[in-house]
Amino acid sequence: MDVIAERIKRIKPSPSGAARTIIAKLREEGRVVIDLTVGEPDFPTPRHILEAAAAAADRGETRYTHVQGTPALREAIRRQFVNDFGLDYPVADIIVSTGAKQVIFNGLAATVNDGDEVIIPAPYWVSYPDMVLLNGGKPVPVSAYPETHYKLTPEALERAITSRTKWLLLNSPCNPTGALYSRAELLALMNVLRRHPHVWLMTDDIYAHLNFSSERTVHPLEIAPDLKTRTLIVNGVSKAYAMTGWRIGYGAGPAALIKAMATLQSQSTSGTSSVSQAAALEALSGPQDCVAEFRDLFKARRDAAVAGLSRVPGLEVVRPDGAFYVYPTCTQLLGRKTPEGKRIDTDADLVAYFMREAGVALIDGTAYGVPGTFRVSYANSLDNIERACVNMQLAAKRLLA
Repeated sequence: MDVIAERIKRIKPSPSGAARTIIAKLREEGRVVIDLTVGEPDFPTPRHILEAAAAAADRGETRYTHVQGTPALREAIRRQFVNDFGLDYPVADIIVSTGAKQVIFNGLAATVNDGDEVIIPAPYWVSYPDMVLLNGGKPVPVSAYPETHYKLTPEALERAITSRTKWLLLNSPCNPTGALYSRAELLALMNVLRRHPHVWLMTDDIYAHLNFSSERTVHPLEIAPDLKTRTLIVNGVSKAYAMTGWRIGYGAGPAALIKAMATLQSQSTSGTSSVSQAAALEALSGPQDCVAEFRDLFKARRDAAVAGLSRVPGLEVVRPDGAFYVYPTCTQLLGRKTPEGKRIDTDADLVAYFMREAGVALIDGTAYGVPGTFRVSYANSLDNIERACVNMQLAAKRLLA
C-alpha cells in the first residue's frame, strides 16, 4: 500500500537542494565549483545581534512564547512597518512565524479552498506554486518578459483574473529576477485589483531593503490604502540582516486572517524559537548600519555580475534593481552542440554544461516558470563572481565555435 498522500505527489523537490547535492558530489571528486545557486547572504550575522541572542539565553528566555510572537518583537515589527512604509497595524494583527515561508504557507492554508486560483507572476520563487498546490489551490503563472524587466503588466493581470481567483502573490524586489516595481507600475496593478474586490493581495517583501535604485522601495498599500482590508504583508529578517538560519518571518493583515493563521500555527509549529525572536528584536530595534553595508556590497556585486555576464556570448542580461540575483536569457545558446557533439536543447542542459565545463553552479529558469533562462545568485565574493563569468565566457565560446 502506498502511504504517501496524493497532495505530496503533486509537488517537486527544491531545485536549489538538488543543486547542492550535485555540488557536494563534484567537490568530493576534487572539482572546483563556484556556487552561484545560493539564495542567502554569505555574510555572518552582525555581532550585536549575536550578543543579544546570547544575552537572552543567559537570562533564561528559552521557554515557549506566545504563538504569534513575543509582544516586544511584534511591537518592533509594527514600528518597522510604520518607518518603512507608513503602515500601522495593531500588534494583535501581526504574527511571527518560522521564516517568511511559513507566513506565506499559513496565509494560503488559512484561505485557499479546493480549486481556488492564486496568480503568480513568472519568473517566480520556486516554492510559490507548490505551496498553493499543497493547500488544494491552483497556481496561475502569468509570464512577464525581459521587455518589461520581468514585471507583471496590468493587462496580463486583468486577463488572468477569474471568479475563482483568491490571491495575487507579488514579490518586489523579486526572486529570481531582482525586478523592482515602481510607484506607477504598482498603481496600475492596484487599479486592476480595485475592479475585482474578491481578489486578495499577498506581498512578499523579504528583499525590500535590498534596493539599488535611486527610488526607495514602495509598498502597494502606500498607493492603495483602501486594499488594506484584503492584503497580507510578508517580511522577515533573513535577507536584510543575514539571518537565514534564525528562521524568523512575520506578517501583518486583517484581524480575522491573522487569527486564523495563528490558530493554524498553534496546531502545527506553535511559536518560533524564543532566542531567535530575541535576535530579531535586536535586528529591528538596534543599529541599522549593517543593512546599508550589506546593500552597498550587494550593489557592487550586482554591477560586477551584470558586467561579466554581459560579456558571455549568447546571453541577454537585464540589470536588476534589487535582491541579489541576475536572470539572463540564454535562448541563443540553445540548439548548439558541445565540442563533444552533445546538443544543448534546454536551459537545464545549459546549466549542466556550465557546471561541467565552467565549474559554475546555476539554477535553470524552467524551475522558475520561464524556460530559456537561468538564475545567477551573486551572494558570493567579487572574486568568485568575476572568475565564474570568465569561465562561462570561455565555455559559451566553445558552444558557438
